[in-house]
Amino acid sequence: MRRNAIFWGSLLILAGVLFLLQNMNIISGNIWSLLWPLLIIAVGIYFLFGVFSRRSVKAEHVNVPLEGASQARLRIRHGAGRLDIHSGAGAGDLLEGDFGGGLELSSRRDGDVLNSTLSMSSQNFPFWGWSGESLDWSMAIARDIPISLDLETGANESRIDLTDLLVTDLRLKSGASSTDLTLPVGAGFTRAEVQTGAASVRITIPQGVAAHIRARGGLASVTVNETRFPRMGDGYQSVDYEAAANKADLNIETGVGSIDVR
Repeated sequence: MRRNAIFWGSLLILAGVLFLLQNMNIISGNIWSLLWPLLIIAVGIYFLFGVFSRRSVKAEHVNVPLEGASQARLRIRHGAGRLDIHSGAGAGDLLEGDFGGGLELSSRRDGDVLNSTLSMSSQNFPFWGWSGESLDWSMAIARDIPISLDLETGANESRIDLTDLLVTDLRLKSGASSTDLTLPVGAGFTRAEVQTGAASVRITIPQGVAAHIRARGGLASVTVNETRFPRMGDGYQSVDYEAAANKADLNIETGVGSIDVR
């Protein structure tokens, strides 16, 4: 909290000095046109200082029980640090893991569906109390139930290995991040939507899984393994897509960065 008070206090002092100098006719022009670039620079410095001064803290260990549900909708909101998702939750659990910096969890069963949302603790949200602690998350998810997975990540590094999971619906939205995503090998049909900003994303489609891929981007570099997924119409598609037992419909929208599908 002390570092945040210094940060915002310094910005207010800087703004006050600029307006004072303008009123004294020492500087002229639109002060707001100066404040916005200075604010962006200051925020960047704040982030860098947080990265290099980050200290490790004991992670919070959390189990989320299935409560008898036979399927799940899982939402994960992770803004900074490292995110590691894989299979292997204990019997009777939707997931279990270690959450650096704390966790805000809500979980509710609706019929046979367990709805769970995991978010970073509000006290560690950037600018409003982040103390520079390690915000790394590592979690194992249940292998044997169908899951709808909704991920939102910010300035982080993510390793998302869904190989052994029954993820039938996937939504990934990321900002300035680096993401390594592996799709399920035996989920039947997986619908996946990936939206990125200034990001680097590598998507691995396991052998034996067919795919239909559409990619749209601004200034992004998009690379697709055309040996496995030949170009077809406005996208790419496995030759055996229609008849495949396991397949993925992958839709990618990206801004600036790189996408590699293999």
